Amino acid sequence: MIPLLVVLGAAVGAPLRYLTDRAVQARLGAPWGTFVVNVAGSFVLGAVVGATASPEVLALVGTGFCGALTTYSTFGWETVSLARDRRRALAAASVVASVLVGLAAAALGLAVGGT
Repeated sequence: MIPLLVVLGAAVGAPLRYLTDRAVQARLGAPWGTFVVNVAGSFVLGAVVGATASPEVLALVGTGFCGALTTYSTFGWETVSLARDRRRALAAASVVASVLVGLAAAALGLAVGGT
């Protein structure tokens, strides 16, 4: 049952990631679409962990949805691409902002979720 819940969560998270990333990048460019989905996923994961101990909910929302919504590989690729394109300040700012804001979003999610 748990693997099916992961698949179901991912089936929602992956298309949402794609659509959100495209919409944000159309307005702001790279790496901001990835930044938005990663911060949102950090918040949602924090809230779910803070609100529940249910393995089923954690599998559906935490592993499935948030796992498919967020993306470390695209974050890494965009950072390297920005640096290679001599946009090193933006690459560095993206790394620092992604880590700090992502951690803050997860902490806020935990607080909202009840932990």
